[in-house]
Amino acid sequence: MVKMKKIITNITLASSVLFFSGCDVLQEVGEAVLAESGSTGATNTPSLSNATVIDGLKEALTLCIQNSVSLTSVTDGFLGNNEIKLPFPQDALKMKEKAEEWGLGGQVDKIVTNLNRAAEDASTEAKPIFIKAIKEMSIGDGFAILNGGKGAATQYLREKTTSQLVAAFSPKVQNSIEKVKLTSFWEPVATKYNQAMTFTGGDKVTTDLNAYVTERAVVGLFTMVEKEENKIRENPAARVTDLLQTVFGSITGQ
Repeated sequence: MVKMKKIITNITLASSVLFFSGCDVLQEVGEAVLAESGSTGATNTPSLSNATVIDGLKEALTLCIQNSVSLTSVTDGFLGNNEIKLPFPQDALKMKEKAEEWGLGGQVDKIVTNLNRAAEDASTEAKPIFIKAIKEMSIGDGFAILNGGKGAATQYLREKTTSQLVAAFSPKVQNSIEKVKLTSFWEPVATKYNQAMTFTGGDKVTTDLNAYVTERAVVGLFTMVEKEENKIRENPAARVTDLLQTVFGSITGQ
């Protein structure tokens, strides 16, 4: 009887050892699985689809152009920002130098001011044009753009839509040129210069103000859009919608 009790006791002890050893093994296996999945117990977040990423990129660009227009379509939005300020046209620098020699420096300054005023005024019309281009833009691989680093979405937009943006934006710029009376400052100087070139045989100025302002305004808006995109990429506080938080949070872990 004593021998039987001893056997039962030994079996119980052995079972306990196996049970607790088994628990340790199971715990170790469980911890390894959790570590591999990057989770400490929470349900894994489903991976993003390409369609979701594309929607997130377009939403980000839409927000970027809205913010950019609000910054550029005000007085000194272009003129007061050295990153996007329109300088005197490169192809008319000789005219600028001559005008300053003739004591027309004040007129030159007015031309520069009104070039920028035209860009600022035209920017008020830019938002729907840009947003339409963003919505219609075809994106094949959203992940390539999402993971492309700073400015990748803006660069893609620039490559895919610049020509249509320029075409749509040009009439708005022409209206703005007329509104701020840019030609009234430009033409007297250009006329005097071209008359002088008639006698000297130099090249006359044939600057297309509409084309110049349109091109520089679009470039300036893209510059601002890229800055806004980078804010969304780098700063979680700039991701003001759930979609932006989900998509851009996937690459920063925030």
